[in-house]
Amino acid sequence: MMTSKTLGVGIIGCGNISTSYLDLAPMFRGIEILACADINEKAAQARAKEYGIRAETVEALLAAEDIDIIVNLTIPSVHYEVSAKVLDAGKHVYSEKPFVLSVQEGRDLAGRAEKNGLRVGSAPDTFLGGAHQLARHLIDEGRAGRITGGTCHVLSPGMEHWHPNPDFFFKPGGGPVLDLGPYYISNLVQLIGPVRQVTAMSSIPSPKRKITSEPRHGEMITVETPTTVHAVLEFANGAVITLGASWDVKAHGHRPMELYGTDASLVVPDPNFFGGDVELIGPDGAAVQLPNWQHPLGVPNQQHGQGMMANYRTVGLADMAIGIVEDRPHRCSLEFALHVVDVMTAILHSGETGEFVTLTTSCQQPAPFGIDDAAALMRS
Repeated sequence: MMTSKTLGVGIIGCGNISTSYLDLAPMFRGIEILACADINEKAAQARAKEYGIRAETVEALLAAEDIDIIVNLTIPSVHYEVSAKVLDAGKHVYSEKPFVLSVQEGRDLAGRAEKNGLRVGSAPDTFLGGAHQLARHLIDEGRAGRITGGTCHVLSPGMEHWHPNPDFFFKPGGGPVLDLGPYYISNLVQLIGPVRQVTAMSSIPSPKRKITSEPRHGEMITVETPTTVHAVLEFANGAVITLGASWDVKAHGHRPMELYGTDASLVVPDPNFFGGDVELIGPDGAAVQLPNWQHPLGVPNQQHGQGMMANYRTVGLADMAIGIVEDRPHRCSLEFALHVVDVMTAILHSGETGEFVTLTTSCQQPAPFGIDDAAALMRS
């Protein structure tokens, strides 16, 4: 029986992404967002008023007795610094991705957490979505045979066309690999296991980019990190998978993820989202019938530009909270997230040097998050 205990949650960073956590956290057991903070105190006050929670200074939030977990929604370049302060204050931390920008930073947080008996978790949690857990189920059941290869593509014109302040996307710590790569690499690792080595090539096709979103339409950004990266990942199980990540593509026809097995091919929807259509294609080219998979985290629940989509952000946070209370591992773990960071930074290093890079970390695949697991985590 799942525990009914609820942990108090505070948020540091009240930008765009905070609304997703505040909107969706009430769907899950184990967590209640009570307060928020931001270096811009007016931003925290506005967000607190909007959602009926209290606004705090960062220091007061770190000291608050009713806060067990702090969600770190600051910009990537300060994720490590903020998470270290949270752990040193004696609180668990769950960070937006990437939770650190180097393996060294991740290991430092691991040491702080172990010293204080605390947990670290990290987005993305989209791999817990219904579509991706169906793909995991099919692989675990051997429906595709052994996965030997695949392709992943995350390609677009960039971020300056929609984000109100897109500068950080094009600075060190940004770029398509560190910003969007976590979704794709996390899903690959949860589906087929850890990565052994990588190689890559990278470029900056447009050193200057014009902001066309409001309110800064017309301003120019100097690009300081690669915006086109093509990588090859060799997994510990022997699979070799290509990853193309670019913000220099006006249009394309690639599917987000295809995995090739010895018995069948698996088409997986965009790991940036929780739902979508999974296809299993046999050697004759015909679609194979899939099991009845009524996963709670695959149900469309939110209107987007593409139509109704499944969005269950904060499920990873809730799974961590319940894991803390029940003393069991959580799926969006530091070990898992650190391996993903290792893969991404290795890709960037290979792109700079032209060298093959062997990973210095590994991890266990997160436990599957099946239909019953998801249903038990959701409020009735």
